[in-house]
Amino acid sequence: MAVLNLIELWRIAIMVFALTYIFSDLASFRQKTLYEYYKGLTFKDLLFVSAVTGPAVVLHELAHKFVALLFGLAAELHVSIIGLLIGIVLKMVGSPLIIFVPGFVSIGGTASGFAYWLTAFAGPLSNLTLFLTAYIILKKVKIKKETRIILVLTKNINLWLFIFNMLPIPPFDGFKVFSGIVSALNF
Repeated sequence: MAVLNLIELWRIAIMVFALTYIFSDLASFRQKTLYEYYKGLTFKDLLFVSAVTGPAVVLHELAHKFVALLFGLAAELHVSIIGLLIGIVLKMVGSPLIIFVPGFVSIGGTASGFAYWLTAFAGPLSNLTLFLTAYIILKKVKIKKETRIILVLTKNINLWLFIFNMLPIPPFDGFKVFSGIVSALNF
């Protein structure tokens, strides 16, 4: 059995494509030639935005899936069409705040509370790991300007996603994580 099936790969592509459109304004941070600046969004701009936004969301969801699979649970990655449409509409109307759900992982089966807790925490943990990795590279390694910009944006996006996802409010991951901790401590 494949860890990711073709439908899930297609869903990932849809998520990344939508994220690239929703956050296309990030392309303004990319170092451009004068020609690219006057031409508008270029293919390089779209790759830049995809490189910054895609890993944050895709790795978050895949972390949930892979940890669930490690515990013997059934797990399937889904794209949230309604969530992505909300993000697209907010982008189209020029909203200063864009909040939406690009995807989720459905999990089935029976496992320990620890397994569910760790599965819920795996997504935010991936964002924390990306944040810390970008932070350390920025502090310790001398890098080119465009790579630096990608790392700064990666650092900021992943810190925001970690904090947002760890809010102890249903249906966020933080609610599942804190509920699991409280359950384990028998409060």
